Amino acid sequence: MTDTQNLGNGTPQQTDLDYKINLLYGGTVVRKDLVRAVKGNAIVPTFVLEYLLGQYAASDDEATIHAGINAVRKILADHYVHRNESELVKSIIREKGRHRIIDRVSVVLNEKEDVYQASFENLGIRGVVIDDGIVQANEKLLVGGVWCICDVEYFHSDDARTVPWILGSLKPIQMSRFDFGGYLASREGFTTDEWIDLLIQSIGFNPEMFGRRAKLLQLIRLIPFVERNYNLIELGPKGTGKSHIFSEFSPHGMLISGGEVTVPKLFVNNSNGKIGLVGYWDVVAFDEFAGKKKRTDKALVDIMKNYMANKSFSRGVQTLGAEASMVFVGNTSHTVPYMLKNSDLFDELPEAYHDSAYLDRLHCYLPGWEVDTIRGEMFSTGYGFVVDYLAEVLRSMRNSDFSDKYQPYFTLGSDISTRDRDGIHKTFSGLMKLVYPTGEASAEEIEELLRFAIEGRKRVKDQILRIDATFEPVSFGYTDKSSDWHPVTTLEEDEYPAYYRKTAGPRANSATESTPTPPGPVADAPAVHSVAEKPRLFEGQRDFVENQRGVSYEQILLPYLRGATEIELHDPYIRMSHQGRNLVELLALIASAKDPADEVNFKLFTTLDDDPNYQQKQLQMLNQIIQGAAQQGLNVEIAKDPGGHDRWIRTDTGWRINLGRGLDIFQKSEGGWFDLGTSHQEFRQVRAFGVTYIRETSQGVASDG
Repeated sequence: MTDTQNLGNGTPQQTDLDYKINLLYGGTVVRKDLVRAVKGNAIVPTFVLEYLLGQYAASDDEATIHAGINAVRKILADHYVHRNESELVKSIIREKGRHRIIDRVSVVLNEKEDVYQASFENLGIRGVVIDDGIVQANEKLLVGGVWCICDVEYFHSDDARTVPWILGSLKPIQMSRFDFGGYLASREGFTTDEWIDLLIQSIGFNPEMFGRRAKLLQLIRLIPFVERNYNLIELGPKGTGKSHIFSEFSPHGMLISGGEVTVPKLFVNNSNGKIGLVGYWDVVAFDEFAGKKKRTDKALVDIMKNYMANKSFSRGVQTLGAEASMVFVGNTSHTVPYMLKNSDLFDELPEAYHDSAYLDRLHCYLPGWEVDTIRGEMFSTGYGFVVDYLAEVLRSMRNSDFSDKYQPYFTLGSDISTRDRDGIHKTFSGLMKLVYPTGEASAEEIEELLRFAIEGRKRVKDQILRIDATFEPVSFGYTDKSSDWHPVTTLEEDEYPAYYRKTAGPRANSATESTPTPPGPVADAPAVHSVAEKPRLFEGQRDFVENQRGVSYEQILLPYLRGATEIELHDPYIRMSHQGRNLVELLALIASAKDPADEVNFKLFTTLDDDPNYQQKQLQMLNQIIQGAAQQGLNVEIAKDPGGHDRWIRTDTGWRINLGRGLDIFQKSEGGWFDLGTSHQEFRQVRAFGVTYIRETSQGVASDG
């Protein structure tokens, strides 16, 4: 076990890895479940909470941890400013004369009075004069704001123009110094697997819930923090934590909404010469970047393309350089095979960014569709680095370059272009710094990271080839010391070869294929057909007796659902776990019968449980079903059943199927996973039920069967 096990009294039991982490990195690590324990309803980034936990609870001694949690809770209760309590906090400051607060502070220059003035985001006060020296020592106050611990004083003046708030002191919430040499020396005490698990625990996840590839995908999200001018894109389904790292992990990263991006905010305001975000932050991440219809500023796109390629931008006649990495995260609304068949993997981007010149500047495409939807059991209770400590370590390594560490062992393909090579080098360098910060690794360990880096850039280039025919195809791979060639493919290329290449032909047309007669009692046509024939589907009533075996959804339902793109299921009782399982089995059957690149809209009409406790479990179950189905190209929508107890299915191919018992036709089994009926419906006994098949229209007859 790598993650901390939980004892019966609720106290997590240390694992061997946790013991080693505390032994070698004591004082710089914290138990990750403590963040959730102290956060409560405070809307504050993880790095702020872990900064406080690092001050009071960075220990493996339970008494120290317990006292530290209480201390942090008291600090948050006494000093964190909740927006809905801002007036109360103002009153406390007024009555006491001076009070310490935790808030996000931003600063502007008041040109008329030639002074810097601070604003407190949650407290809701502005115009507070701040000393020039504080601003010069913390320039990020001027761009985006910084979480700080501040002493605020109150002094009323008869002069109405005078702001009564006075800033007594300000301390940014981030580590002031750390021992990088100690970090490297202690790394030697871990195996590669242990070290990767430590990094995964440091970002808050239980490594046991992830395979090796999934762990490396999570680590790619950290590369922008350790590699200068790294351009990363991640597109994938909702709920996979794409933006979490960039909003919670580091005081050196800034997450902004894609719709809020402007040239002055990002690069430079030419009217006053003020530098934007890229001049002050290590990472600028654009959330909600996808959306075909989103309006974009062409001037911004052009400046961004130049910055991503040349690491510079213009302020008037002056050219300025910057080191900020650019990250673009957004949601996809279709499955991978659908996008490959109908467009490309950049299809969700706004039109101005769906451009080969912009896309070619991306160093890596992280396949967000491979990342699991975040669930409660995925969070760690083990020890990991205090995130602001790890953030400082990664920041200090931005000056290092590990891009040539593979060259003693491997050589990239000769037709890989300079821009492709740059992308591979930066991803490889970033992964090396994260996993092997000393720069020392075996040929096998280096090869694993090199292949990952090549795949990330290949995913970018292969999609560009679908968009712009002027780009030349590239053989992505490398040779070893024996001159043996090792090609690299993307996972989706291996999964969907028929759609990955634009020149690849579609699957055989179903109209020219024979459709076998489905087994079971519902087909009244002969069992053997010629290629041109279609089996005729039964119309009318079928009854099944109690304890009958050999019945399945595949036999009694699938022949009528095949070829449908719109399916309605009316069943007011999808509430209990076994009823949810029935629905999942039907959806899995529909997904397996369709082309992977096609999509089906499935609308479930049901009702919610009257008991609030069961209703919450029901909603969680249905939400998981929706998310799982979406990954297979089924767009599930839940709506309230209009009433009554009737249960039926209707398709856009003209069939209505009246279901006496709905999907709940099987008897309860006590065998659990060891019962053969668990995996094959045909082995289960059924309850007595009936099914009526009604052909409502002649629409879609050719596609039935």
